[in-house]
Amino acid sequence: MKLWGGRFQKATDKLVEEYTSSINVDKKLYKQDIQGSIAHATMLAKVGIISQEEAEQITQGLQSILADIEAGNFEFKVELEDIHMNIEKRLTERIGPVGGKLHTARSRNDQVALDAHLYMKEELKEIMGLVIDFQEAILNVAKENMETILPGYTHLQRAQPILFSHHLMAYYAMVDRDFGRLADCYQRTDMLPLGAGALAGTPFPIDREYVAELLNFSQIYDNSLDAVSDRDFMLEFISAASVIMMHLSRLSEELILWSSAEFDFVELDDAFCTGSSIMPQKKNPDVAELVRGKTGRVYGNLVQLLTVMKSLPLAYNKDMQEDKEFLFDTVETVKVTLAIYAQMLSNMKVKAEKMSQATKGGFVNATDVADYLAAKGIPFRECHEIVGKLVLGCIQAGKNIDDLTLAEFQAFSPAFQEDILETIKVENCVKARKSLGGTAPEQVERFIMKAEKQVGEKKKLLENL
Repeated sequence: MKLWGGRFQKATDKLVEEYTSSINVDKKLYKQDIQGSIAHATMLAKVGIISQEEAEQITQGLQSILADIEAGNFEFKVELEDIHMNIEKRLTERIGPVGGKLHTARSRNDQVALDAHLYMKEELKEIMGLVIDFQEAILNVAKENMETILPGYTHLQRAQPILFSHHLMAYYAMVDRDFGRLADCYQRTDMLPLGAGALAGTPFPIDREYVAELLNFSQIYDNSLDAVSDRDFMLEFISAASVIMMHLSRLSEELILWSSAEFDFVELDDAFCTGSSIMPQKKNPDVAELVRGKTGRVYGNLVQLLTVMKSLPLAYNKDMQEDKEFLFDTVETVKVTLAIYAQMLSNMKVKAEKMSQATKGGFVNATDVADYLAAKGIPFRECHEIVGKLVLGCIQAGKNIDDLTLAEFQAFSPAFQEDILETIKVENCVKARKSLGGTAPEQVERFIMKAEKQVGEKKKLLENL
C-alpha cells in the first residue's frame, strides 16, 4: 500500500506508476534527503514532538540506510515513487512504527525543496572552485606569454596587434563575472525551506531556526507558499551556467580556428584531441567542438525549466518534478567542462612565431599611423582618410606599411617624420596602448597582478561558505 494510500480504493495503474515516478532521477539526492531527515528528527526531539530515544532510533536507522545505499545494497523501487518515500519505507521496515513519526510536521513538498537547496549549495561551491582552477590556468598561460604578439580581430579580420596574454585575460574577465553570478546565486540558495509543510506551515511547535543552524543555512524562507514553490535559485544557476558555457564556447571557437593549418597559432595536446577513422593525418579538436555542442544542451535546460515554471499557480505542482533532470544535467555538464578546459589550456602549445608572422600582414598597424597623425594635430577624420589612401597604395604596390620609406610616407602627408618608422613597429604599437585596460605590457601585468589577488580572495570566500 502507498504511504499516502488511505483514501484510495484502487491501486495505481502500473503505467501511471512508471510515468509519475521520479526515483530514477532523484535517487541522486539520497545524501541530502538523509541529512535533512536527521536534522528534522533532531529538531522534533528538541521541541518535544518525539522523544530523544525515538530521534536516536530514527537517526541510527537513517545512517544505516545511508551505508546500504553507498555500499550498493539498497533497492530503489519505482512503486515508492521518489527518494523520500523509498527511504522512509525502508526506515519503517528497519526500526518499526517509530519510523513513521519522522514525517511529522513536514511534507514531501518542503522536503524535496530542502534536498534541492542542500544539493545546490554543495555543487555551487564545487563549481566555483572549478572556475578558480580555470582562471589560474588562464593566468599561468598569460604569464608565460607576456612577449607573444598576435593580431587582434574584429569581424574575424585582422585589426590591431595585441599581446596574446591580453587576449587570454579577456576570458579571465568573463569568467570572473561568472564567479560573481555563482556567488550571488549561492546567497539565494542558502535559504531553508523546511518547515513550510505542504504549503501553509504546520501547527506543531517546530524550531526552524534550529534546523537552519544544524544544516548551515544563513536564511529561512519567510513565506511557506514561496518556500515550496520557489525554483528561482535553480533558474539563476542554470542561467549563470549558460553564460559560463557561452564563454567557453567562444574560447572553443578560437582554439578550433587557431589550431587549424590556416592559423596554426596553437597546438592542442594529443590527450585532448582525437583522430579520424579514415584520414590518418587528422588531429581533431573534439573537446573544444563538444564544448560548443554542449553549450546548446545547457541553454535547452534553462528554456525547459523556464517553460515548466511559467504558468504554475501556487503552490507545489507535479510539473516541478521535472526540475531536477535539467538541474543535474547542467551541473554535471558544467563541472566536467570546466575541469577538462583547465587541463586543456594548461597543456596547449602556443606558437609565438606563427602569431608574430600573422601581424606582418593585414595592415594591423594602420590605426597607429592614423593616431600618429592625430597626435600631430590633424583632425582624426582627415587622418583616417590619409591612412586609408596609404593602405590602398600599399595594396596596389604589393607592400606592407612596414615596407614604406619615409619619402613614401610623406607622399601621403608632409606631417610624417623619421619617427614614423619606429612608431609602426608592431611591438611599439602594442607598447603604445597604455590606457587603463589596454594591451600595453604594463597594463596587462597590472591586470594579472589584480587577478592573482582576486583569486586569493575567492579561495578565502569559498572556505567560509
